[in-house]
Amino acid sequence: MALDRWIALVFIAFCAAYGYLAFFTMDELLPPFMQRNPVWPSTFPKILSIMGIVVGLIVLFGLEHHETKDSEPDAAEINYRRLHEYNLGQALALLGLMVVYAFALRPAGFLLATTIFLAGGSAILGERKWHIMLPVSLIASGFVWYLVQEVLGIFLRPLPYVMGL
Repeated sequence: MALDRWIALVFIAFCAAYGYLAFFTMDELLPPFMQRNPVWPSTFPKILSIMGIVVGLIVLFGLEHHETKDSEPDAAEINYRRLHEYNLGQALALLGLMVVYAFALRPAGFLLATTIFLAGGSAILGERKWHIMLPVSLIASGFVWYLVQEVLGIFLRPLPYVMGL
């Protein structure tokens, strides 16, 4: 089985587990007045899980494309025979940076963690102009913090936890 079909199978398993949680466990603790609503907090996860399973089945059964055995993969598609030639190091470094960002978000604060994540991510991808990278990262993280904190009204600790602010 091709790599895309294995990934689709894992994706279907994930969506099935997510759907099980959405259909059978999320609504147990709803208060009685919310149980009569037509839209529950689990409505969107239910829709996402069903759509994910459908998309995964389309990929698993190969319904998304029709190609002959003799044809070479298109230049825009991933060639699984030459997977070692792609920039897997950059992708793995970005995934590692995302994990570090998730763990550093609370103790370091949103502004510091996000600025370091954006600057580090752009450095991993090859940007070397630090005089552009750092101000753009600062402005972007400040703008997102302002939108979440002030516009949406969701508390987001802007500074490191040790500062007590």
